[in-house]
Amino acid sequence: MDIRAIEGENYLVQCDEQTATITFEGSLRLSGPDAYAPIAQLMRDLLKQGPELIKLNLRDLRFLNSSGISMISKFVIRVRSEKTVNMIVVGSQNTPWQGKSLKNLQRLLPSLEIILD
Repeated sequence: MDIRAIEGENYLVQCDEQTATITFEGSLRLSGPDAYAPIAQLMRDLLKQGPELIKLNLRDLRFLNSSGISMISKFVIRVRSEKTVNMIVVGSQNTPWQGKSLKNLQRLLPSLEIILD
């Protein structure tokens, strides 16, 4: 099982290459695009492998600042440009920012499936 992880003081991002799932946990308050670059690279590396479906699991991500939302939005645009990759984003109804922010991702990728549990 090949799982890569990036861990910070208040967050953990794991990429399971076998299931093409990227899981975010904790609170991501990094200070801009440069600080998010390792996470963005992890996501791009998964996309380069050409999976049919990529799953972003944000269920346990309590907070994501605007730089983090921008990083995820740019990744969704990359997925859209691939044309052969589908994407599911799993979130939580109990996390206030996710409802609105995740729905906005569908504007970038209309085929994006969002599951809020």
